[in-house]
Amino acid sequence: MIKHVEKESEQFFYIGNERLSCILKIAFGKAQLLHLGAPLGEDDFAALGCETLFGWGTDVLYKEGDSRSCLDALPLAWSERGSGDYRESPIELLYEGEDICPDFVYSSFAVPEHEEPDAVLPHARGEQETLRLVFTSKNRLLEGLTLELRFSLFETALVRQAVLMNGSDKPLRVTKLMSACADLHGRFTVSTFDGGWIRETHRHTVPAAQARVVNESANGFSSNRHNPGFLLSETGATDDAGTVYGFNLLWSGNHRSTVQRSAQGFTRVLQGISPEGLCLELLPGGRLETPEAVAAWSDRGLNGLMENMHRFVNRAVIPPAWQSRERPVLYNSWEGCMFKFSEGKLLSLAKKAKKLGCELFVLDDGWFGARDSDTAGLGDYSVNRRKLPNGLDGLSKKLRALGMQFGLWFEPEAVNPDSECYRRHPDWVLTPPGTDAFQGRNELLLDLTKSEVRDYIVENVSAILDRADVRYVKWDMNRHSPVSGNKAYAYILGLYEVLHRIFDARPQILLEACASGGNRFDLGMLCFAPQIWGSDDTDPIERLDIQDGLFCLYPQSAVGAHISAAPHSMTLRATPLSTRANAAFFGAFGVEFDLDGMKPVEAAELKETIDWYKQHRKTFQFGRFSRNRAEEGAVCWQVSSGEETLCALFHRLVPAGPEIEWLSVNGLEPDRLYRVEARPQLLRVAPFGNLLKHITPIELDAEGMVVRLADRHYTMRDGGFSAECSGAALRSGIPLAKRFSGTISNGF
Repeated sequence: MIKHVEKESEQFFYIGNERLSCILKIAFGKAQLLHLGAPLGEDDFAALGCETLFGWGTDVLYKEGDSRSCLDALPLAWSERGSGDYRESPIELLYEGEDICPDFVYSSFAVPEHEEPDAVLPHARGEQETLRLVFTSKNRLLEGLTLELRFSLFETALVRQAVLMNGSDKPLRVTKLMSACADLHGRFTVSTFDGGWIRETHRHTVPAAQARVVNESANGFSSNRHNPGFLLSETGATDDAGTVYGFNLLWSGNHRSTVQRSAQGFTRVLQGISPEGLCLELLPGGRLETPEAVAAWSDRGLNGLMENMHRFVNRAVIPPAWQSRERPVLYNSWEGCMFKFSEGKLLSLAKKAKKLGCELFVLDDGWFGARDSDTAGLGDYSVNRRKLPNGLDGLSKKLRALGMQFGLWFEPEAVNPDSECYRRHPDWVLTPPGTDAFQGRNELLLDLTKSEVRDYIVENVSAILDRADVRYVKWDMNRHSPVSGNKAYAYILGLYEVLHRIFDARPQILLEACASGGNRFDLGMLCFAPQIWGSDDTDPIERLDIQDGLFCLYPQSAVGAHISAAPHSMTLRATPLSTRANAAFFGAFGVEFDLDGMKPVEAAELKETIDWYKQHRKTFQFGRFSRNRAEEGAVCWQVSSGEETLCALFHRLVPAGPEIEWLSVNGLEPDRLYRVEARPQLLRVAPFGNLLKHITPIELDAEGMVVRLADRHYTMRDGGFSAECSGAALRSGIPLAKRFSGTISNGF
């Protein structure tokens, strides 16, 4: 519902549904944000709009003689410098080389029935029930300069956008234009999701204070260092109770969000493109549209916020062809053969993967040009006939005959200096002004701001996809950008154009974005790619923090998560296959290690694991996710869908003589009887080493033939458990069977 009421010289706007509402006010020509959160009644604005604030001391009045017009003391939905509001402004302009006061005054509103998206920028896809409201304001100093503030209320999130239009006869320059500004009342903590390569999206929390908290990317992309999404949590909020706001941005480049509490008790949130080095020219007749900013809310703690944010992403961001569509179990060839492979080797791996239950075979790096290492070949698209004598189409046909779909890895944005592409077109390289380009991982980036570069990528990638009947693409990008400011901004627009041109016409292809893992994990990419590779670190213990951070902002179906070999290449930590699988279940599940070296007992366990996952895949990928109570050092994840609830209880460390462990399950009917089944862990024989002498009647050599043979074919079950109890009992917590805690106590 949208309701508009005029009261004397003020106007009120109510926009709300059953889950979320927003109340706005126009006074002194400025948009105020009176409420964002609970679905209030449409008449509640009368109380919220009472004037209780006024300027004092050194404050400046926007309207002389009216003490209510101190903009610095009001909860604004947009602000400008020079108007008496000394908090951070979302807009900065240069006109004829001078910094001007961007004073915009409200002139009208509209309630459009349909969205009119920009041709290049990604947009949330409107549902039928989406409510839209647009405020138009005009600049007091420069005739023809107009600002639109767009509000779109989806089922569980508010999407905002700013559009600047130059109707004057002279150009101006935009050095800052954020997507959204919001002043919220309350005391909050700020949670950002930070890290780096192989340690992405670790959650860090600080108080929102008068000292500004800045969450910003400056590496050209949305960044593995600082994800564009963040949380505001009411002081004392928990996983299950209290007010939590979630914010994110439909943008894949440099971003900037700030949080700052004012002396009057409002917390200002700004979201948008990073203004660092930005100076965009807006010509007469031109318009500048910001990326869309997302805000979700819950009064049921972090779990409620995640449910609302996940629902929004799954229904309004993920491409329609892949919404609620189960992701296939894939096998990726990289760990199995890296750059050294033949068609025979690939088909051998594919046959093994098919027997295990994999549905999609992905050929990773090394299939093109002189690509025998990461020092050559990027930018070339000629198939390496020495490795693939029948080409990609020949390999694809043989894979389909095995009953598997074909997927392919690309890194289209990069070029090696040792490549035909670079030798023909050295001028295509993305280069900082006034200097040479710097290499990263033996590669340079192609300049996607050039139309000929975009055409080259679109034509070559499209031809391969069609000729080889590719059903999955892993789109990789393995370095930071060498440019900033205007060039970095234009690069992302070029990338979006390329993705539109290739994949809009091929909705059947499952696109997985990757940028050395999570260097570009954002809502902008999810508008094209239904899933993104979560991290190059597949150690499940490390993934607990990485995926736990991602799940605060993104649904499980969007997170690429694979089983890899142990010990893990990033940590040298050895973990059981069951632990690796349990972490990877919560995402777009895949397998990524050399199947040729598997023991029969490992193959049997992996096949059973994949079969079991498929039975519960829909719940894992699209079920309602929540974080449950767990003992110190443990993590408990839960997904629920219809009649099924799945929980995983993880431990980072294995203590001796552990305490009794309790399982708590959320969201069940208190009086209903439930059956609980624990999926046991399988213990291999070899890791027991010389401990075997304590439990066998004869002394065995831990390195001998008998132990090696047993290790190939035999496992022991640990942690199996079953029970029947009420939903109330499960909410309170039930004790589980003890994990392995010593050979005598466990009966081994």
